[in-house]
Amino acid sequence: QVQLVESGGGFVQAGGSLRLSCATSGRTFSSYVMGWFRQAPGKEREFVAAIGRSGGSTYYVNSVKGRFTISRDNANNTLYLQMNSLKPEDTAVYYCAADWRGSIWPPIGDEYDYWGQGTQVTVSS
Repeated sequence: QVQLVESGGGFVQAGGSLRLSCATSGRTFSSYVMGWFRQAPGKEREFVAAIGRSGGSTYYVNSVKGRFTISRDNANNTLYLQMNSLKPEDTAVYYCAADWRGSIWPPIGDEYDYWGQGTQVTVSS
């Protein structure tokens, strides 16, 4: 089992940047495919990005391509999401998630086994 704790959310103006972190503990971090999701008020949870176990493979939803970068530091058991050129429509609670089996690529839905509690990102216009 792995525990996930997100941080780094906040309030930013459109065009600004934030870097989210997801600290993990428990089973070996490098064993998991990792992902970021978000959920805006009144909307369903949305996949944002995924990264393979070594960090060599990444995948993004079209709406964030070129603006967001997912990365991981396996030595420090931490997942990141660098968010640049933020837009008001990026406002949401952001969640990190861990996929133990890693049998489907990209994992954009129900493949994930563990979830963090979320961190709020608010982008003003």
